[in-house]
Order: sequence, then C-alpha cells, then structure tokens
Amino acid sequence: MNLKYIREEYELSQNDIASILGVTRSTYSVWEAEINIIPLNRLIDFCNHFNISLDYALGLTNEKTYQNIQKEIDYNTHRERLKSIRKTNKYTQDKIAKILNTDNGVISRYENGQTLILTSFLKAYAKEFNISADYIMGRIDEKVKLKELISN
Repeated sequence: MNLKYIREEYELSQNDIASILGVTRSTYSVWEAEINIIPLNRLIDFCNHFNISLDYALGLTNEKTYQNIQKEIDYNTHRERLKSIRKTNKYTQDKIAKILNTDNGVISRYENGQTLILTSFLKAYAKEFNISADYIMGRIDEKVKLKELISN
C-alpha cells in the first residue's frame, strides 16, 4: 500500500488524513502501517481526495490516476465485473474462495452485491486476474491490465 508515501508526498500529517477520512489518528496510523487493512470505502475516500487510482494506492501500479475516473463506485457494475471476470477466466466460486482463503458464501455475497468486497480481497482479485481494481469497482470503464501498466 502507498498510503504513507502519498501522505508524505502531500506533506500532510496522519492527523490531517485522519480528519479527511473522519477517523482517529490511531485508526489511520494502523492502516498506514498495514497492521490493519483500510476498509474499501475509506480507501475510496482517500483516493478521491487525492484524485488517485485504487491501483496506485494499493501498490499495484505506478499509474497515479486514469482519465475519466469516477469518484463513486457503482455497486451493480462492481458485482457484475467480479462475476464476469471470474467466469471469463473459468474460475468457480470455490476456486476463487480458496485463493482468497474464504468460503463460497462470501464470494456469492460479493457477486450478488450483498456485501462490498474487502480491500485485501480486491487487491488479491486484481492480482490474480491481472486487472485494474479501479475497473473491477466501476471507477473506470477501460479493462486495464496491471502488467501492461507495470511495464510502462
């Protein structure tokens, strides 16, 4: 994760970021230190504040942002893309559940839009399928491959 790097780049304190995200400094500090994982809704708020991509914040690419990035996630797009990417790659819910070290019910709830995917699962999903987390979440419409971004 690039939370600390981004914060320092903008010369902000942990208190500043905590205030922006509406949390305590101690809550933010454990996210930045990766002791706990920042919830996806807070990560999206963080990315929106700095106008950066989820991929960059997650440390998946050096691409800071994309053209036409959407500030709001689209829950229908998110669930449809999770399911479509899994099926296109011929993965069962059981197979992706094993990769994420969870159970089929969790994957089903993500794909049915009942639950927002966990940040750690989104990152693992993006890596497994070599696809942008911003694309998965409906923040961009172009199906960007992570490896293509890394090589540029």
